[in-house]
Amino acid sequence: MAVTEPAPAALSPAHEGILRRQALRESAARTYARSLPIVPVRARGMTIEGADGRRYLDCLSGAGTLALGHNHPVVLEAIRKVIDSGAPLHVLDLATPVKDAFTTELFATLPRELADNARIQFCGPAGTDAVEAAFKLVRAASGRSELLAFTGAYHGMTAGALAASGGAQDVRVTRLPFPQSYRCPFGAGGERGADLAARWTEYLLDDPKGGVPAPAAMILEPVQGEGGVNPAPDGWMRRMREITQKRSIALIADEVQTGVGRTGTFWAVGHSGVVPDVMVLSKAIGGSLPLAVIVYRSELDLWQPGAHAGTFRGNQLAMAAGAATLAFVRENHLAERAATLGARMLARLQALSTDHPGIGDVRGRGLMIGIELVDPEAEPLTVTAENGSAPPPDPALAAAVQQECLNRGLIVELGGRHSAVVRLLPPLTLTDEQATAVVDRLADALTAAERSPYRRAAAGPTR
Repeated sequence: MAVTEPAPAALSPAHEGILRRQALRESAARTYARSLPIVPVRARGMTIEGADGRRYLDCLSGAGTLALGHNHPVVLEAIRKVIDSGAPLHVLDLATPVKDAFTTELFATLPRELADNARIQFCGPAGTDAVEAAFKLVRAASGRSELLAFTGAYHGMTAGALAASGGAQDVRVTRLPFPQSYRCPFGAGGERGADLAARWTEYLLDDPKGGVPAPAAMILEPVQGEGGVNPAPDGWMRRMREITQKRSIALIADEVQTGVGRTGTFWAVGHSGVVPDVMVLSKAIGGSLPLAVIVYRSELDLWQPGAHAGTFRGNQLAMAAGAATLAFVRENHLAERAATLGARMLARLQALSTDHPGIGDVRGRGLMIGIELVDPEAEPLTVTAENGSAPPPDPALAAAVQQECLNRGLIVELGGRHSAVVRLLPPLTLTDEQATAVVDRLADALTAAERSPYRRAAAGPTR
């Protein structure tokens, strides 16, 4: 597939009118539309065409939802098959052949130790509802209410999920340090930093005067997404599993964004070999349509009928699209492809730092990649044994890079503590040619942003 160069900007009246009406009618809470003022009208694979006739390479992929890109043939066929069959599209939580096929395919991909003894709860259509369900489940099973979560976490936008996320205020969740090499909270980095983070967790839980009641669960992301694309070290993951098992604390793995091959294994817990008690799944499992579930050990299945429900938990079209997506990723070894291509892209991006001092760190796993942009002329904020000094993040540069990427027909997202991390979440169907184009356009955008006289005056975080 040829990579189409972006056409010259030429906003059509229809394009401008739609954007104007959106700004007048939609709430101030809208996010992506602010930094990505495009009007998609057609899409296929990695390519989006806007109402203005421009084409873009989409490295956002619905925030990781589109494992196979836009409108993949196997997804469209699965949806058409259900529609043409006359099957009911809304069934609450009744059993259907479509649901049975989805569950069977999903269980075939899970860690075997979990799948052999698992239960599944279909939740409301968003990942945040599945997080809420996981919290209710472990609280009902344990009789405890407190939770353990991590700095930099993101688990959704409903009340309980927000309480466990990094920006929470006034909540009853104990916050633990998430290991980072580039900005290690202990100034160590690497294995030493991860060990210190694990030691602190153990100490706090075992300290009778630590002020931490016995928790119902620990929730973590195997790779933090919104927190800045921070992969959890495998050894640290195993330590968290040991710590929770020893203290009868349920371990919840939030795989909403990391799942379905994104990080180079089908589920990101596969890198460490950890088998959690609960897995929270959404985004890519619906094949582009809304679907969210939790899968958990049967011993936890102690809640009463109706303890968690939702009118739209029986989305037949999403289950059909999801089953087709799961099968396609599994049968075509796309997780392995993501690992190989992601490593190649990481290497090329890391090489850019030689000519671009604004690149502080490049990190990620598989096709979940982050480039942290910094101000190299400012006084370092942190110093670690592994990486030396780390200049402060530069959200203005990141915003300028995002805009320059858009000017070059490349859609990227920002994340991280200060919205200074350029995030890449391309579909797993990314071709070699497209991967090269992504890095080339990003490199050009970085050069242009560094030279821009406006970047220092750019606004702060865009999300």
